Amino acid sequence: METTKPRVVLIGRDGNAVAILAACRRAATDAGWTKEEITAFLAEATSDDYDHLLETVMEHFEVA
Repeated sequence: METTKPRVVLIGRDGNAVAILAACRRAATDAGWTKEEITAFLAEATSDDYDHLLETVMEHFEVA
């Protein structure tokens, strides 16, 4: 997917899945990800439970 991980700040934010995905989408867009890359990330992140979502976020983003 991407060569460098975009930074997404989750500390101090609402921890629900929708808020996390919105922050990641914003960070990915700012980092220049294509629509296809964002769609693939969202599909993977939402393919299982909340723990899987967090694991996927940490795999694709530098989380702060």
